[in-house]
Amino acid sequence: MVLIFDLDGTLTDSKEGITKCVQYALKHFGIEADCEDLLPFIGPPLIDSFMKFYGMDEGQAKIAVQKYRERFSTVGKYENKVYDGIPELLARLKHEGIQLAVGSSKPEVFVKDILDHFDLAKYFDVIVGSCLDGSMVDKEDIIWEVWRRIGGKEETIMIGDRIFDVEGAKKAGVPCVAVTYGFGSENELASADFQADSVNSLGEVLLEAREVL
Repeated sequence: MVLIFDLDGTLTDSKEGITKCVQYALKHFGIEADCEDLLPFIGPPLIDSFMKFYGMDEGQAKIAVQKYRERFSTVGKYENKVYDGIPELLARLKHEGIQLAVGSSKPEVFVKDILDHFDLAKYFDVIVGSCLDGSMVDKEDIIWEVWRRIGGKEETIMIGDRIFDVEGAKKAGVPCVAVTYGFGSENELASADFQADSVNSLGEVLLEAREVL
């Protein structure tokens, strides 16, 4: 069995770093934005969000992503905090012999930096993120890449906080546990197979989900 965890809004509260970096990128275009209005950027591919929320064409959105990464690669990735109880939960699952993976739409190089910085990398057998060229951002593709790296398709549960996690899991044919303590709305997570409203309850919900596989 493998449990695939999303990063932002699932393992860590990345609100400060992501919104400040989006704010920094928008300033390049003369756009002033409040960080609280930029929460929808947490989760989906950045290029899509710049196009969707600010009407940018693909070329402008690519420049915005470059500006975002300019700040994120040096400062933003550390403006982050691990949710209370996550290290203990991961340690317990690891002790039980369950394979653990991270599957994020964030570039893999940043995912690894963040997990190393917060001493979480040691819990994971596989760490998968997107490519810097913007490819492999879809959660279904990320789930398949996890399977490729662990050497075969396993009984799997996806854990995440946004609709992209729920939909990616469905496309890959695996159940999803949606965590409602992250950045997703109640409506977008309604179709998840299971829900956990806290890190404490996540352990119990994962046990329930594992029993029905």
